[in-house]
Amino acid sequence: MRQPFPFSAIVGQTAMKQAMVLTAIDPGIGGVLVFGDRGTGKSTAVRALAALLPQITAVEGCPVNSARFEDVPEWAGALTDTMISRPTPVIDLPLGVTEDRVVGALDIERALTRGEKAFEPGLLARANRGYLYIDEVNLLEDHIVDLLLDVAQSGENVVEREGLSIRHAARFVLVGSGNPEEGELRPQLLDRFGLSVEVTSPRDIETRVEVMTRRDAYENDFDAFMAVWRAQDTALREAILTARVALKSLKTPGVVLHDCAALCIALGSDGLRGELTLLRAARAQAAYEGADTVTRAHLKSVAASALSHRLRRDPLDEAGSGVRVARTIAEVLP
Repeated sequence: MRQPFPFSAIVGQTAMKQAMVLTAIDPGIGGVLVFGDRGTGKSTAVRALAALLPQITAVEGCPVNSARFEDVPEWAGALTDTMISRPTPVIDLPLGVTEDRVVGALDIERALTRGEKAFEPGLLARANRGYLYIDEVNLLEDHIVDLLLDVAQSGENVVEREGLSIRHAARFVLVGSGNPEEGELRPQLLDRFGLSVEVTSPRDIETRVEVMTRRDAYENDFDAFMAVWRAQDTALREAILTARVALKSLKTPGVVLHDCAALCIALGSDGLRGELTLLRAARAQAAYEGADTVTRAHLKSVAASALSHRLRRDPLDEAGSGVRVARTIAEVLP
C-alpha cells in the first residue's frame, strides 16, 4: 500500500498544520476542527498525520490499544503477555454510521454459532489513544453527536444493551473537517474542539503551481519524491517527541496566565475552556520551538485557533472571528 502524501510536503495551510502538530504534542488540547473549501488539503493532512505520528506501545491483541496489561478490559479475554509497537490509530467515522458501529454491540456471529454473549468493539475502541476523524462533521446526525459529546467528556465508552454491560477507555483526539456552506456545527460539539482553523484555496499562481508540481511528483516519481520528504517527516516526528518531553519542565510565568484571562474576557468567550485551551496550546508551541518558558509571543501565535470558534456572534460586527481575535490581541496584548 502506497504511503500517504507526506505531511511536510503539504503546501501552505500553515495554521492547519500548526494545529495538528500541537495536538500531536499535547493531545489534551482537545482536537482540531478544519473548515474550508473543498480541495484544500483537509483530508490529505489527516491521512498524512497518521503516517507522521510516533508509534504507540500497546498490549498485543488488545482491542482498545491498552498501554498496560492491567488496563486490558475483562471482556477482551485472555491475551498474550507481549507488548508491541504499532502506528498511532487514526480511525474514520463515516457519515451515516450506526450507533452500534460507533460504540460496539453484541457479537451476533458468536451468539448464533456458539451461544456466547460477547462484545464486538466499535470505532471508539479502535480510536483509543489515537485520533477519530470525521469528514463533513457538520452533517453528522444529532444522536451520534450527543454520543460523541458524552464520550469525549468522560474518556470512557459505556455500553448497556442486549444484556451487555461494557465499559472501556475511549480517549482520542477528535479531528473534524467540513465545508461551512453545507451547514453549521452544533455549538455543543464546536466547543469540544480545542483548536479551529479555516483553510482557503491559494490565491497566487506560484502556490498553485507548487501544489501541482508536488502532487505530480508524488504520483509519477514516487520514490524520488518520498526520498526527499520522508526525511523531513522524520525530523518533524522527532521534534514532536522532543516537545512532548519538554512540556514537563516548561515554565509558565504568572503574567502569561494573566494574559490568557485578559484576552478571553476582552473577547467575551463563555466559560473557562478558552483560557485552558489557549494555555495548553501556547505551552505546546513553546515546547515545539525549544523554549524553556512560555511567552506572550507563544500566546499570540495560537490565539486565533484556540479562541476564534468560541466567540459569540456580534450582529454589529461583520468581521470574521479570526479578524476579531487579531484585533483584540492588538488591543489587549500590544
